[in-house]
Amino acid sequence: MRIFQAATALSILALAGCSSVPVARYSVAPPPVSESIKIAYGSVEIRDISLPSYAASEELHIEDETGAFSSDNGVLWADAPERAVSLELSRNLAQLTGARVANEPWPFQRFPDARVEVRVAELIAGHGGEFRLNGQYFVTALDSAGLDGVGERSALFSLTAPFDPAGGPAAIANARGQVIFDLAKLIARDGL
Repeated sequence: MRIFQAATALSILALAGCSSVPVARYSVAPPPVSESIKIAYGSVEIRDISLPSYAASEELHIEDETGAFSSDNGVLWADAPERAVSLELSRNLAQLTGARVANEPWPFQRFPDARVEVRVAELIAGHGGEFRLNGQYFVTALDSAGLDGVGERSALFSLTAPFDPAGGPAAIANARGQVIFDLAKLIARDGL
């Protein structure tokens, strides 16, 4: 039994040594904010953003010329995409509006004035140098007790940001940052 356990442990170590692929992680730098947008709410909660499975993966996916999405297990996002995109949207909305904006769970004693939920249908670096973000957002105004239904609205969105495919993953990360910033502007302007 001990011989079997030792052989198994050695096999696992040998496989681990052979499969060590260098990993590069890419973070998304926020675009500079040079404008402000007035909204009707003083505080806004951002629900965790729903992403398609490929976009929620830690691996960075790229669309090829056939329309297939592929990834390289050595090229990863620096943070879990659902968490990172939610935080990016929250940060961008706070900077654009000056409102108190935070992700769920709401960290403050007093309930938020509104809640935003985003469901993403597509978040991909296209093969032609265009990063695409499509989906739908929902805004619910809350009453003083935190109950939904005071005011509700939703809208579809389709946003793009150009990137240079020769710039590799860093250019894709910058483009993702831009489309999330553009989504924050759209929600602030039309939804809040």
